[in-house]
Amino acid sequence: MEKYATIGHMNRWAVPLVLIIILVFGILLFLNQGKAKDTPTLPDDANTFKPISPPAQNQQGQVQGQTANPQQQAQQQQQAQQQAQQQQQIVQATLAPDQQMKASYSAVIKTSKGDISVILRGDAAPRTVKNFIDKANSNFYKNLTWHRVEDWVIQGGDPQGDGSGGGSMQTELNQLPFTAGSLGIARKNDIRVSNDAQFFITKKDASWLNEQYTNFGQVTAGMDVVQSITVGDKILGITVDK
Repeated sequence: MEKYATIGHMNRWAVPLVLIIILVFGILLFLNQGKAKDTPTLPDDANTFKPISPPAQNQQGQVQGQTANPQQQAQQQQQAQQQAQQQQQIVQATLAPDQQMKASYSAVIKTSKGDISVILRGDAAPRTVKNFIDKANSNFYKNLTWHRVEDWVIQGGDPQGDGSGGGSMQTELNQLPFTAGSLGIARKNDIRVSNDAQFFITKKDASWLNEQYTNFGQVTAGMDVVQSITVGDKILGITVDK
């Protein structure tokens, strides 16, 4: 009788004990899910070089996080322009006489969809233009692809073909605005360091990139080709007029 009484006593507590265990596991599961939601997930291409996408805008069309103070903005723009001019003068002075850049160069980016004629701004980004010309003359870009295509930009020149390749060089910020057809250099999070191979062409106005990325040129003909580029299309070569 004592044996059966003991078993009956255990059975009486079994159900509440199981319910308590289930409740504890449920609470732990809920807490873990809450933490997972708070933890940001990096995209698959977080390690790639690329210009940032258009920022979110509020109902008035202003970029979020920016304050509208015309006088302050004008002063900041003037200071930035003076700093950019001083920077370019310093860069030109540090280049050897035979390496100093002209104000502009004409170039043609030959693609599998057609030719894109551009002007390279040696006066605004001398080191970037020199690096680009050197690579073009050495056939570095021959048969590389356009690996990124969005409604506002195309990007290519990556020797790896996936946005992760290329070396590093100093960013050259300037006052050239990013409009439709602007040429820019891709970079990661550090504004001071840009890629030395990957470049992009904007398909429409991209003013949020102004003074954030190196702007080194402008398309003069072939925007229809730019608009027709798809992922995987090739850069057949780049020729530069001396």
